[in-house]
Amino acid sequence: MSSQSTLGDDDLFGEAAAEMREEVESHLAEARAELPAPDAVWDAEADNVLGVLNALRSALDVGEAEAHLRQAKKTFIVGQRADAFDDPDAIEAQIESVAELLASIADAEELVGDLTGTMPQLRSQLQDAAAESDAGGAEEDAESADASADEADA
Repeated sequence: MSSQSTLGDDDLFGEAAAEMREEVESHLAEARAELPAPDAVWDAEADNVLGVLNALRSALDVGEAEAHLRQAKKTFIVGQRADAFDDPDAIEAQIESVAELLASIADAEELVGDLTGTMPQLRSQLQDAAAESDAGGAEEDAESADASADEADA
């Protein structure tokens, strides 16, 4: 009876291992499906830089990709410890690839967020500088016109 029990346990372990592989692969596929489309982060239609940045920030949304990646990692760790995977290195490489991509997207999202806050401020500063320059130029023109009038009177 113990040999039948062992055979049953081996079958159950095989089924569980197959289910774990499927779950990891499924979560990785779902994580990839949540990633932005390449053209969504490249093409932009907007009237100004701020519009482009806001569109880009929206395009960089990864939805539930991080949650799916986390679930894939959890299942992989359990399966790896149980020695349930035929090629754990390949699965681990896929997990790392998605994790690196999500990290790159997060970095880009942070940079876009910084620019989104910086660009309006920079524009305002440039407008102030241009106004000061125009005001200074108008004063010089007025002084030059006064000097020309003084010379004409003399």
